[in-house]
Amino acid sequence: MAAAVSFSRVRALPTWSSSVSGDDHHAYSSVLAMSVSARPRSTGARPLRSPARMMGNVNEGKGLFAPLVVVTRNIVGRKRFNQLRGKAIALHSQVINEFCKAIGADNKQRQGLIRLAKKNGEKLGFLA
Repeated sequence: MAAAVSFSRVRALPTWSSSVSGDDHHAYSSVLAMSVSARPRSTGARPLRSPARMMGNVNEGKGLFAPLVVVTRNIVGRKRFNQLRGKAIALHSQVINEFCKAIGADNKQRQGLIRLAKKNGEKLGFLA
């Protein structure tokens, strides 16, 4: 016998006693259906979470060597190109490590030099 009471879009559910006594056994489903259908839908609202950003190069397609890198990647293929690029980056990091050992630089300076090499590679277009 309990009925849904509306208080400006808020609907009260039937009490426990009314559902136990069997007065209104479908009250929950009817109130739920009414409350769901009464909600206004936002068509142009932005999503709750922004889409995940992929890490990428800020200077994508820019730089002196970017056209050469793009042409090479298209000729060799993306998978093989990324393997070669990884080997080149590893070799360059080893050279930087050996240089740091030779001059007696600590790990913090070594990491700074590797970051600087990455930043310069981005600016020149090697990471395009």
